[in-house]
Amino acid sequence: MTTDTKQHWEKVFATKQENEVSWFQPYPKTSVEFLELFNLPLEANIIDIGGGDSHLVDVLLDKGYQNIYVLDISANALERAKARLGVRGAKVNWIVSDIVDFKPTVKFDFWHDRAAFHFLTTEERINKYFSIAETAIKKDGYLILGTFSETGPSKCSGLEIKQYSQASMSNRFKHSFERIKCIEELHETPFNTMQNFLFCSFRKK
Repeated sequence: MTTDTKQHWEKVFATKQENEVSWFQPYPKTSVEFLELFNLPLEANIIDIGGGDSHLVDVLLDKGYQNIYVLDISANALERAKARLGVRGAKVNWIVSDIVDFKPTVKFDFWHDRAAFHFLTTEERINKYFSIAETAIKKDGYLILGTFSETGPSKCSGLEIKQYSQASMSNRFKHSFERIKCIEELHETPFNTMQNFLFCSFRKK
């Protein structure tokens, strides 16, 4: 993790309201649809990578999941999520870390990442991510990745991102994961602009 990257995200979450950032969703519809596809038991270990102050954790709590983890590089982002959840926030495992520095202490049944992976733009950081996910996800566990597609933006929050196609994303993970399903989604930002996302789901071999 670079200090500059962390400072960037701490500033974003300290100075902007949740509906003042492009990725805001009042309800994470696509992520929830992937979750429901796999019919996980309530004791499943679930992690949201780059979860920030996303509302996915609210849905997981509403559904009764008992082992929820949210990881983000920004402590400010997680504090905002905790404040929104109130006492329910105590049921969640909050992790302040750059994903490439993450050292998981449990194995996960469901690894969700909407728009953190595409901020990794060097082979070194992409390979670190893959290595951590490969180790941390249980056999037959699920990996759900959302990134900007090849027709999506090339930057987010002023930072360069890496766009993906179904083929390029699948190729990244093919050695340890079996692709289940990919979809493209148009995300409408709070500023009434459209961003094209690619979501792919995989099963750990």
